[in-house]
Amino acid sequence: MGLDWIRASSERAETPLTAAVAAGRWIRSAAVDDGRGRHWRANPDPRGRSAVTAEPASLYSGAAGIVLFFLELAAATGHEAYLEDARAGARYLAATWRDQADPSLYHGLAGTVVALTEAGWALGEERFEAEALAAADRIVRAVRPVGGGLGWSADPAQRGDGGIVLVLLRAAAAFGVPVYEQVALEAGERIAGLAVPGHRFGDCPDLPADAVTPGFLSGTAGTALLLARLHGVTGERRFLDAARRGAGFVREVSVVTGGCAVVPHHVPQARSLHYLGFCSGSAGVARMFYELYRAAGDPGDLDWAERMAHGIVRSGVPQRSAPGLWNTACQCCGTAGLLELFVGLWAATGRERYLEFAGTLAGSLIGHATDPDGRGMRWYQAYRRLRPGEVSADTGYMVGAAGVGAALLHLDAAMQPDRARRVILLPDNPFPAIPVPAAALGRPE
Repeated sequence: MGLDWIRASSERAETPLTAAVAAGRWIRSAAVDDGRGRHWRANPDPRGRSAVTAEPASLYSGAAGIVLFFLELAAATGHEAYLEDARAGARYLAATWRDQADPSLYHGLAGTVVALTEAGWALGEERFEAEALAAADRIVRAVRPVGGGLGWSADPAQRGDGGIVLVLLRAAAAFGVPVYEQVALEAGERIAGLAVPGHRFGDCPDLPADAVTPGFLSGTAGTALLLARLHGVTGERRFLDAARRGAGFVREVSVVTGGCAVVPHHVPQARSLHYLGFCSGSAGVARMFYELYRAAGDPGDLDWAERMAHGIVRSGVPQRSAPGLWNTACQCCGTAGLLELFVGLWAATGRERYLEFAGTLAGSLIGHATDPDGRGMRWYQAYRRLRPGEVSADTGYMVGAAGVGAALLHLDAAMQPDRARRVILLPDNPFPAIPVPAAALGRPE
C-alpha cells in the first residue's frame, strides 16, 4: 500500500503528467554537479540503499536514462528548465563515456550513445551528436571474433550483444554511417546461426546452470526481436527464419488458456512461475511478437502479442499482487513496464481496452507513490523478488522514478490524440513513437 496519506489531498498527484513532474522534482534532489556535468545519486533517500550496483552513467540506473526522462518532461510541459537538467546530464555523459568498459545497452556505452543522440537532437547541440558518434565508433572498433562470427561477448540477448546491435542500427539510421549497419548485420548473422537463438544462460544469478530462459532481457524473446528487426532492415529470409525459431520456442513453453498466454520465467525448473514484467515476462515477450508482426505482417504474431497482454489482465493486477508481479513499480520488472506495453498496444491497434487498462495501471502507480518529505514522488519497491524485505526507492530509468515518470508521460501523450507528440522509446521497443493510433492522427479537422 502507498504512503499517500503523508500528503494533504490537495497535494496528491492526480494525473500522469503531474505525477511525472513530481517524480522529476525528487530526481532533481539527487543531483550531483561537478566539473564534468551532472549525474544523479541512485538512491538519495536516507531510508534505504539502492537496489542496484552504482552505475552513474548507465541507461539502467544512471545519467543516460535520467537525461532521456528530462528530455521527455521538457517536451510534455514546455518548461525550459528540464532541458537544462538534460543538458547538464549530457555534458556528464560526453565527459565520461571513455571510462566505460561495458559496451552493452542497459549498463554500458551503447546506452550512452542513445542518450547523447537524443540530447543532441532535442537540444540542437552538435557536440553531443559528435560524442555519440565517437562512442559508436569505439563500439564498432571493439567488435571481435566470437563463436565463429563477430560480436562483443558470448551473450546474444538484449543484455549483451543483442542490445548493442539494436543501438548500432539506430545510430546508422540517425547519422547515416553505413559501417554501423554493416557491423550490426555481421554480429546478427552469428546470432541467427544459433539453433534456438539466445535461450540458455547458465550464468544468470539465482538460476540453475541448466536453466533455459524464454524471456526478454536475458532470453529468447529479446533475441528473437533483434532477429525480426534485422529481417525488417534487410529483407533477408535467414533472419526471419531464426526469429521464428525463437518465437516457436517461446510459444512451445507458454501456458495458453483461451485467448490468454503466460510464459515461464525459466524451464524446466520454474514452469509455473510466470513473470508479467518487461525483463523476463509477458510485457517483454509481447514486444517480440509485435516486432515479428511489423517485420513479416503475419496477424498470428499480433494475436500472440495480444494473448500476452490478455494474460496480464487476467492475472488481476494491479488490484492484487501476483508471483510474477510483486511489490515493484519500475520499468524492468514492475508496473511501469506493463504500462509501456498497454500504451504501445493501443497505439498499434486502436483498441480502447488497452488504453483503459493503461489508465488503471497508471492509477495504481500514482496511488502507490510516496512523498514523505516534500521533495517529490518516489516509489518504494522490493526490486528483487527473492528478497522481499529489501525495499528501496531509486531514481534511475529501468529501476526507479525516471522510468516510472517516462511511462506516465507516454500515457499522457496517448491521452491527447489531437496534440500528438513524439516520445522517446528505447531501441528494443517496437511500438509507435507517437503513441496515438494512426486513425486518430488522420482525423479531419
